[in-house]
Amino acid sequence: MTTLPVALIQTRTPASPGAAFTHVEPLIRQAAAGGAKLILTPEATNFLIQDRAAREAVLTTDERDEAVLKLRDLAKELGVWLLIGSAIVKSGHDGDDRAANRSLLIDDQGGVVASYDKLHVYDVDLPTGERWRESASVRPGDGAVVAETPWGGLGLTICYDVRFPQLHRALAKAGAKMIAVPAAFTVPTGEAHWEILLRARAIESGAYILAPAQAGEHEDGRRTWGRSTVVAPWGEVVAKLDNDEPGVLFATLDFDAVDKARNAVPQLTHDRAFAPPAVVSA
Repeated sequence: MTTLPVALIQTRTPASPGAAFTHVEPLIRQAAAGGAKLILTPEATNFLIQDRAAREAVLTTDERDEAVLKLRDLAKELGVWLLIGSAIVKSGHDGDDRAANRSLLIDDQGGVVASYDKLHVYDVDLPTGERWRESASVRPGDGAVVAETPWGGLGLTICYDVRFPQLHRALAKAGAKMIAVPAAFTVPTGEAHWEILLRARAIESGAYILAPAQAGEHEDGRRTWGRSTVVAPWGEVVAKLDNDEPGVLFATLDFDAVDKARNAVPQLTHDRAFAPPAVVSA
Protein backbone atom coordinates (compact mmCIF):
# COMPACT_ATOMS: atom_id res chain seq x y z
CA MET A 1 0.00 0.00 0.00
CA THR A 2 1.35 3.42 -1.02
CA THR A 3 0.10 6.35 1.00
CA LEU A 4 0.87 10.05 0.86
CA PRO A 5 0.19 12.69 3.54
CA VAL A 6 -0.84 15.92 1.80
CA ALA A 7 -1.92 19.39 2.86
CA LEU A 8 -3.99 21.95 0.97
CA ILE A 9 -3.37 25.60 1.80
CA GLN A 10 -6.40 27.91 1.75
CA THR A 11 -5.36 31.55 1.36
CA ARG A 12 -6.63 35.09 1.02
CA THR A 13 -3.75 36.26 -1.11
CA PRO A 14 -2.74 39.94 -0.86
CA ALA A 15 -1.93 42.24 -3.77
CA SER A 16 1.88 42.01 -3.82
CA PRO A 17 4.31 39.07 -4.03
CA GLY A 18 6.09 40.06 -0.82
CA ALA A 19 2.87 40.27 1.18
CA ALA A 20 1.61 37.09 -0.49
CA PHE A 21 4.62 35.12 0.73
CA THR A 22 4.30 36.55 4.23
CA HIS A 23 0.66 35.41 4.22
CA VAL A 24 1.24 31.86 2.97
CA GLU A 25 4.56 31.01 4.67
CA PRO A 26 3.19 30.21 8.16
CA LEU A 27 0.45 28.05 6.65
CA ILE A 28 3.02 26.02 4.69
CA ARG A 29 5.16 25.66 7.80
CA GLN A 30 2.09 24.43 9.68
CA ALA A 31 1.43 21.90 6.91
CA ALA A 32 5.00 20.60 7.00
CA ALA A 33 4.98 20.40 10.81
CA GLY A 34 1.80 18.32 10.51
CA GLY A 35 3.61 15.73 8.41
CA ALA A 36 2.56 16.65 4.86
CA LYS A 37 5.02 15.55 2.18
CA LEU A 38 3.15 17.22 -0.69
CA ILE A 39 1.70 20.70 -0.07
CA LEU A 40 -0.54 22.52 -2.54
CA THR A 41 -1.44 26.22 -2.68
CA PRO A 42 -4.30 27.87 -4.65
CA GLU A 43 -4.47 29.73 -7.92
CA ALA A 44 -2.77 33.15 -7.88
CA THR A 45 -0.57 32.37 -4.88
CA ASN A 46 1.90 35.18 -5.70
CA PHE A 47 -0.64 38.04 -5.84
CA LEU A 48 -4.30 38.69 -6.53
CA ILE A 49 -5.08 41.96 -8.30
CA GLN A 50 -7.95 42.82 -10.64
CA ASP A 51 -6.67 46.21 -11.83
CA ARG A 52 -4.54 45.65 -14.91
CA ALA A 53 -2.21 48.60 -14.35
CA ALA A 54 -1.52 47.46 -10.80
CA ARG A 55 -0.86 43.92 -12.06
CA GLU A 56 1.60 45.18 -14.65
CA ALA A 57 3.52 47.02 -11.94
CA VAL A 58 4.37 43.78 -10.10
CA LEU A 59 4.33 41.28 -12.98
CA THR A 60 7.63 39.54 -13.72
CA THR A 61 8.91 36.11 -14.79
CA ASP A 62 8.63 33.08 -12.51
CA GLU A 63 12.46 33.10 -12.33
CA ARG A 64 12.32 36.56 -10.70
CA ASP A 65 9.01 36.68 -8.84
CA GLU A 66 9.67 37.29 -5.14
CA ALA A 67 6.98 34.93 -3.88
CA VAL A 68 8.00 32.10 -6.21
CA LEU A 69 11.67 32.37 -5.29
CA LYS A 70 10.93 32.40 -1.56
CA LEU A 71 8.53 29.47 -1.91
CA ARG A 72 11.24 27.46 -3.69
CA ASP A 73 13.63 28.18 -0.84
CA LEU A 74 10.97 27.24 1.70
CA ALA A 75 10.30 23.88 0.02
CA LYS A 76 14.01 23.08 0.20
CA GLU A 77 14.26 24.20 3.84
CA LEU A 78 11.29 22.08 4.89
CA GLY A 79 12.17 19.10 2.67
CA VAL A 80 8.72 18.94 1.08
CA TRP A 81 7.27 18.92 -2.41
CA LEU A 82 5.26 22.07 -3.05
CA LEU A 83 2.78 22.77 -5.83
CA ILE A 84 2.41 26.51 -6.32
CA GLY A 85 -1.18 26.18 -7.54
CA SER A 86 -0.49 29.07 -9.84
CA ALA A 87 1.59 32.20 -10.08
CA ILE A 88 0.66 35.10 -12.34
CA VAL A 89 3.84 35.67 -14.34
CA LYS A 90 5.08 36.90 -17.69
CA SER A 91 4.23 34.32 -20.33
CA GLY A 92 7.52 34.53 -22.18
CA HIS A 93 5.81 34.68 -25.59
CA ASP A 94 7.09 37.42 -27.87
CA GLY A 95 4.37 39.67 -29.28
CA ASP A 96 1.87 38.79 -26.54
CA ASP A 97 2.02 40.98 -23.45
CA ARG A 98 -0.56 38.96 -21.53
CA ALA A 99 0.51 37.05 -18.44
CA ALA A 100 0.55 33.29 -17.91
CA ASN A 101 -1.48 31.69 -15.13
CA ARG A 102 1.16 29.05 -14.32
CA SER A 103 1.34 26.09 -11.93
CA LEU A 104 4.85 25.28 -10.70
CA LEU A 105 5.73 21.98 -9.03
CA ILE A 106 8.72 22.36 -6.71
CA ASP A 107 10.65 19.34 -5.40
CA ASP A 108 12.19 18.98 -1.95
CA GLN A 109 15.44 20.50 -3.22
CA GLY A 110 13.70 23.69 -4.38
CA GLY A 111 13.85 22.87 -8.08
CA VAL A 112 11.04 23.44 -10.56
CA VAL A 113 10.28 19.96 -11.91
CA ALA A 114 7.11 20.79 -13.89
CA SER A 115 5.07 23.76 -15.01
CA TYR A 116 1.66 24.13 -16.60
CA ASP A 117 -0.13 27.15 -18.07
CA LYS A 118 -3.90 27.27 -17.55
CA LEU A 119 -5.59 25.98 -20.70
CA HIS A 120 -9.09 27.39 -20.28
CA VAL A 121 -9.48 31.07 -19.44
CA TYR A 122 -12.55 32.35 -17.62
CA ASP A 123 -14.65 34.66 -19.80
CA VAL A 124 -18.18 34.88 -18.44
CA ASP A 125 -21.13 37.14 -17.65
CA LEU A 126 -22.75 35.91 -14.44
CA PRO A 127 -26.46 36.32 -13.59
CA THR A 128 -25.36 38.47 -10.62
CA GLY A 129 -23.95 41.07 -13.01
CA GLU A 130 -20.32 40.07 -12.45
CA ARG A 131 -18.30 40.12 -15.68
CA TRP A 132 -14.96 38.35 -16.03
CA ARG A 133 -12.62 38.44 -19.03
CA GLU A 134 -9.52 36.49 -18.04
CA SER A 135 -8.49 36.26 -21.70
CA ALA A 136 -7.85 40.01 -21.73
CA SER A 137 -4.90 39.62 -19.38
CA VAL A 138 -3.97 35.91 -19.43
CA ARG A 139 -2.59 33.97 -22.37
CA PRO A 140 -4.02 30.43 -22.33
CA GLY A 141 -1.65 27.50 -22.41
CA ASP A 142 -1.60 24.89 -25.15
CA GLY A 143 -0.63 21.61 -23.49
CA ALA A 144 -1.62 19.27 -20.66
CA VAL A 145 0.91 18.09 -18.05
CA VAL A 146 1.30 15.04 -15.81
CA ALA A 147 4.22 15.49 -13.43
CA GLU A 148 6.05 12.46 -12.06
CA THR A 149 6.44 12.53 -8.27
CA PRO A 150 7.84 9.93 -5.84
CA TRP A 151 4.24 8.84 -5.23
CA GLY A 152 2.93 8.71 -8.80
CA GLY A 153 1.63 10.98 -11.52
CA LEU A 154 0.17 14.38 -10.59
CA GLY A 155 -2.08 15.94 -13.22
CA LEU A 156 -2.03 19.73 -13.33
CA THR A 157 -5.10 21.90 -13.92
CA ILE A 158 -6.18 25.35 -12.72
CA CYS A 159 -9.65 26.55 -11.66
CA TYR A 160 -11.89 26.92 -14.76
CA ASP A 161 -10.22 23.79 -16.21
CA VAL A 162 -12.44 21.81 -13.81
CA ARG A 163 -15.37 22.33 -16.20
CA PHE A 164 -13.64 20.38 -18.98
CA PRO A 165 -13.87 16.64 -18.24
CA GLN A 166 -11.90 15.67 -21.33
CA LEU A 167 -8.78 17.26 -19.83
CA HIS A 168 -9.05 15.26 -16.60
CA ARG A 169 -9.71 12.05 -18.52
CA ALA A 170 -6.62 12.66 -20.64
CA LEU A 171 -4.53 13.26 -17.51
CA ALA A 172 -5.78 10.01 -15.96
CA LYS A 173 -5.07 8.04 -19.13
CA ALA A 174 -1.55 9.54 -19.15
CA GLY A 175 -0.86 8.18 -15.67
CA ALA A 176 -2.22 10.72 -13.19
CA LYS A 177 -3.30 9.13 -9.90
CA MET A 178 -4.02 12.55 -8.40
CA ILE A 179 -5.12 15.76 -10.09
CA ALA A 180 -4.60 19.25 -8.68
CA VAL A 181 -7.39 21.82 -9.07
CA PRO A 182 -6.05 25.03 -7.46
CA ALA A 183 -8.69 27.71 -7.74
CA ALA A 184 -10.01 31.19 -7.04
CA PHE A 185 -13.70 30.40 -7.59
CA THR A 186 -16.28 33.16 -7.48
CA VAL A 187 -18.88 32.89 -4.73
CA PRO A 188 -21.94 32.34 -7.01
CA THR A 189 -20.28 29.60 -9.07
CA GLY A 190 -18.57 28.12 -6.04
CA GLU A 191 -21.79 27.80 -4.08
CA ALA A 192 -23.59 26.21 -7.03
CA HIS A 193 -20.96 24.02 -8.67
CA TRP A 194 -17.64 23.68 -6.78
CA GLU A 195 -18.11 20.39 -4.90
CA ILE A 196 -20.26 18.82 -7.62
CA LEU A 197 -17.62 19.44 -10.28
CA LEU A 198 -14.79 18.17 -8.09
CA ARG A 199 -16.64 14.95 -7.29
CA ALA A 200 -17.56 14.42 -10.94
CA ARG A 201 -13.96 14.82 -12.07
CA ALA A 202 -12.79 12.31 -9.43
CA ILE A 203 -15.38 9.74 -10.49
CA GLU A 204 -14.66 10.14 -14.21
CA SER A 205 -10.89 9.92 -13.82
CA GLY A 206 -10.66 7.45 -10.94
CA ALA A 207 -8.10 9.80 -9.38
CA TYR A 208 -7.76 11.85 -6.22
CA ILE A 209 -8.80 15.47 -6.73
CA LEU A 210 -6.83 18.00 -4.66
CA ALA A 211 -8.46 21.41 -4.73
CA PRO A 212 -6.84 24.22 -2.66
CA ALA A 213 -8.77 27.47 -2.91
CA GLN A 214 -8.60 31.20 -2.42
CA ALA A 215 -11.09 32.30 0.22
CA GLY A 216 -12.99 35.35 1.43
CA GLU A 217 -12.90 39.07 0.58
CA HIS A 218 -9.62 40.25 -0.93
CA GLU A 219 -7.87 43.62 -0.96
CA ASP A 220 -9.11 44.38 -4.47
CA GLY A 221 -12.74 43.76 -3.49
CA ARG A 222 -13.28 40.37 -5.10
CA ARG A 223 -14.76 37.52 -3.04
CA THR A 224 -13.75 33.90 -3.45
CA TRP A 225 -15.55 30.78 -2.29
CA GLY A 226 -12.92 28.82 -0.31
CA ARG A 227 -14.04 25.30 0.72
CA SER A 228 -10.73 23.61 -0.16
CA THR A 229 -11.52 19.95 -0.78
CA VAL A 230 -9.98 16.51 -1.26
CA VAL A 231 -12.07 13.96 -3.17
CA ALA A 232 -11.24 10.24 -3.37
CA PRO A 233 -11.32 8.26 -6.67
CA TRP A 234 -14.76 6.81 -5.90
CA GLY A 235 -16.18 10.31 -5.53
CA GLU A 236 -16.47 10.72 -1.76
CA VAL A 237 -15.23 13.90 -0.08
CA VAL A 238 -12.52 12.78 2.35
CA ALA A 239 -11.46 16.22 3.66
CA LYS A 240 -12.89 19.73 3.40
CA LEU A 241 -12.51 23.19 4.92
CA ASP A 242 -16.16 24.19 5.21
CA ASN A 243 -15.44 27.95 5.31
CA ASP A 244 -13.76 30.84 3.52
CA GLU A 245 -10.98 31.56 6.03
CA PRO A 246 -7.25 30.95 5.48
CA GLY A 247 -6.19 27.57 6.84
CA VAL A 248 -4.61 24.17 6.28
CA LEU A 249 -6.44 21.02 5.21
CA PHE A 250 -4.75 17.67 5.87
CA ALA A 251 -5.50 14.34 4.19
CA THR A 252 -3.79 11.02 3.55
CA LEU A 253 -4.05 9.56 0.06
CA ASP A 254 -4.18 5.77 -0.27
CA PHE A 255 -3.31 4.91 -3.85
CA ASP A 256 -4.83 1.45 -3.56
CA ALA A 257 -8.13 3.36 -3.81
CA VAL A 258 -7.15 4.49 -7.31
CA ASP A 259 -6.63 0.91 -8.49
CA LYS A 260 -9.81 -0.23 -6.75
CA ALA A 261 -11.95 2.46 -8.41
CA ARG A 262 -10.48 1.92 -11.85
CA ASN A 263 -10.86 -1.86 -11.64
CA ALA A 264 -14.46 -1.58 -10.45
CA VAL A 265 -15.39 0.76 -13.32
CA PRO A 266 -12.75 0.43 -16.06
CA GLN A 267 -14.07 3.39 -18.03
CA LEU A 268 -10.59 4.64 -18.97
CA THR A 269 -10.16 1.54 -21.16
CA HIS A 270 -13.56 1.66 -22.86
CA ASP A 271 -13.19 4.57 -25.28
CA ARG A 272 -14.82 4.10 -28.67
CA ALA A 273 -14.46 6.32 -31.68
CA PHE A 274 -17.71 7.85 -32.88
CA ALA A 275 -18.94 10.13 -35.62
CA PRO A 276 -19.83 13.73 -34.76
CA PRO A 277 -23.43 14.13 -33.51
CA ALA A 278 -26.02 14.14 -36.25
CA VAL A 279 -28.51 17.00 -35.94
CA VAL A 280 -31.87 15.58 -36.93
CA SER A 281 -34.87 17.83 -37.43
CA ALA A 282 -38.33 16.75 -36.29
